[in-house]
Amino acid sequence: MAMHFDIEVAGRTLAIDMGRVARQADGSAVVRYGDTVVLVTAVASKQADETRDWLPLFVEYREKTYAAGKIPGGFFKREGRPREKEILSARMIDRPIRPLFPQHLRREIQIVCLVLSADQENDADILGVIGASAALAASTIPFTDPIGAVRMGLIDGRYIINPTFTQVEGSALNLVVVGSEESVIMLEGSAREVPEEALLRAVEIAHEEIRRIIQLQREFVDSIAPVKWEVPPLEIDPELARKVRELAWDGIHQANALTTKEQRQGTIDALLESVLASLADQYPDQERIIGSIFLELEQEDVRGKILREERRTDGRGLTDIRPISCEVGVLPRTHGSALFTRGQTQSLAVTTLGTASDEQVVDDLEGETSKSYMLHYNFPPFSVGEVRPFRGPSRREVGHGALAERAIESVIPKEEAFPYTIRIVSDILESNGSSSMATVCGAALSLMDAGVPVKALVSGIAMGMIKEGDRRLILSDILGVEDHLGDMDLKVAGTREGVTALQLDLKVPGLETETMRRALEQAKAGRLHVLDVMEQTIAKPRPELSPYAPRIIMLTISKDKIGDLIGPGGKMIRKIIELTNTKIEVEDDGTVVIASVDQEAGERALQMVREVTEEAEVGKVYTGKVKKITSFGAFVEILPGQDGLVHISQLAHHRVAKVEDVLKEGDEVVVKVIGIDENGKVKLSRKAVLDRGKEDRSGKGGER
Repeated sequence: MAMHFDIEVAGRTLAIDMGRVARQADGSAVVRYGDTVVLVTAVASKQADETRDWLPLFVEYREKTYAAGKIPGGFFKREGRPREKEILSARMIDRPIRPLFPQHLRREIQIVCLVLSADQENDADILGVIGASAALAASTIPFTDPIGAVRMGLIDGRYIINPTFTQVEGSALNLVVVGSEESVIMLEGSAREVPEEALLRAVEIAHEEIRRIIQLQREFVDSIAPVKWEVPPLEIDPELARKVRELAWDGIHQANALTTKEQRQGTIDALLESVLASLADQYPDQERIIGSIFLELEQEDVRGKILREERRTDGRGLTDIRPISCEVGVLPRTHGSALFTRGQTQSLAVTTLGTASDEQVVDDLEGETSKSYMLHYNFPPFSVGEVRPFRGPSRREVGHGALAERAIESVIPKEEAFPYTIRIVSDILESNGSSSMATVCGAALSLMDAGVPVKALVSGIAMGMIKEGDRRLILSDILGVEDHLGDMDLKVAGTREGVTALQLDLKVPGLETETMRRALEQAKAGRLHVLDVMEQTIAKPRPELSPYAPRIIMLTISKDKIGDLIGPGGKMIRKIIELTNTKIEVEDDGTVVIASVDQEAGERALQMVREVTEEAEVGKVYTGKVKKITSFGAFVEILPGQDGLVHISQLAHHRVAKVEDVLKEGDEVVVKVIGIDENGKVKLSRKAVLDRGKEDRSGKGGER
């Protein structure tokens, strides 16, 4: 049965249609906002896979190019592998819904979001979150608590709900808020040094709108009344649980007292193997159950110590930051490099400077754009002591790189002030908690080492939480184990002035406003501490670029001169490039960019470009060559490809009977520009530069 539900959100209609298309999926929803339309489906496998100890949830987000009236580029005229925007949008859907399924659900669940229409104003990612919630809530899949999502902007102190693409460009805030009826469950976004209180206010406004969106979903869920299938609880033999505890508890407690990750994890792994071997004969084929009990004991010990003693596995207090070391200029031939180490997390960040030809072309539904600043994050297997084949970047690597890129973006200089393409690469060399925030710190240091005139240093910190009853303990600078066994992962990056990026993921149903306020305040203190350490290494950008970085010289020429600079078949510009060993790019608006590692070579190229493209100026004196003699004067080439007329009356102070009496073709002559008419014709004068008292009256051209 087809159903239609809608409400107004920020002056536009948000509509959800159910039961009209994709009816063989377990659940489906068509969500429309403006003229942006998405179809979201939810399907679960018929059988559970009991070999897995994690929820097999798979989210796919795909943008159909026909949604924007486009045909895919390239040789194959069909959509290919997901682009970065699609990967990030899929993660945005996955992260808030994953914790809301029953704990022991082991059936494969696939969420597919297809963007069917794009109006170039409203981003479809928000609709994907709402559609996934609606499709799941209307299905028989055990997902019972709908969620909602909005994007928040901040323009001239005014909060904007679901800003358009154009509004986002001028907004100090671009924050996606996802929540349940009771509280916020996910945050994702960037800011231009926005204070924490302003962020909290944006979240509060967003949550009011989210409740309305959830109520809309509850209307059709109540009318459908889907019967959810049950997830049987994990059956654990009490005797088996007792034996695992007896065999493992003391060892787990001792392992969690070890301060290094490899010692702790190695001891934990060996202990688990020992427990499995001890119980193999008595409890065959129970490895997954035993592993589940063992993990609960780990969690109990780690969380219990924090709750009882407010001490963590490495001995730190709740607000303590791990030891930090910073180095810059660690690689001799790169343009800028930094090694940032916090505890056992280490990022090698390298900045490379290029020209406009190095910009990344992005072809999205909103149109083709280019990026002159990009940050790429790599997480090689050796960073966690693993062996794993190298493939393309994982979704996690794409997501962490995008978060760090957003964190740094607000301090990157404008292109007109620093006309370079900037690429930062962060290679994680060690990881034990918050490698994305280490990337932010390393990237900021490497930019300063490269001499990029960034506005300020940016640091980042990851916050955790242990929730037990009414207690909420906030942990600063969390370890990997605290992320794995804790209840929150809040990443906050920013300068001394404010927040530049924010990401929140929860394993509990939601986060109260007061707890979020405490977490942001504690994160700010930690962020400032990290900045103090970073500034001891380098507080300002280096005054000069690396000798290996290109020097860029920019000038603007007349559009009419572009052809002269290029020359027939590119002959002229190729000649300049070959003679000076530089890189030259010419834009359609007449902007010429010269890049060279050698400053002198760049200056030579600049001079050659000016010679080719220079235009005559009234009042300026030139030495030119006579190209043609006529009865009324001489045409003199004063610039390459540009000549002017010296009228016979302007040849000398005395009366000249014949032009040939003064000049002949091929003569070099000094002339002055005395006028340029509306058609661009240049008027020259020879007598204007002659000394009247020393004028040559011999008729032989006194200046030869």
